[in-house]
Amino acid sequence: MSKNRISMSFAPDTLERIVGSLTALELDFEALISLSKEERRDIFRMGAKSQAFCTTALNVAEQHSGIMPRDFDIAAFRQDHDALEVLRPISLRISQLSQRIADSELALGSDLMSAALEVYGLVKGSAKDKGLDEARRLLGERFERNGRRRPTDETPPKV
Repeated sequence: MSKNRISMSFAPDTLERIVGSLTALELDFEALISLSKEERRDIFRMGAKSQAFCTTALNVAEQHSGIMPRDFDIAAFRQDHDALEVLRPISLRISQLSQRIADSELALGSDLMSAALEVYGLVKGSAKDKGLDEARRLLGERFERNGRRRPTDETPPKV
């Protein structure tokens, strides 16, 4: 018998609240940006030591604003620093939630495959006179290796 790692369902009002919450988050985070692969590759990275360095540099710039060039925007420096301080713990919580969602997705997929394989095994082992020939053929397509799969909505026909 297949192992059921996770059992879950979503009541319509819960699903509506989740979607509404995500929409609200997207609206509240409208200032977030997306970087291209090239930008991600070329951008400065800030680790723990760098964060301390940046905080110290901000304090120095604020305490000694007279030595800073006129076009150096200390207020923007402070704003970026404060925004990062707010964003980091939120990002951590969202990352942890995202990992739980991914793990649940993986477990649900595993449960489904395990149950489907159990069904296939039962159908495959059933006597041919039980009217399961078409079901056996359809389920068996998953395991064909010679490319003779029938085109479906999910698989484009081979050209």
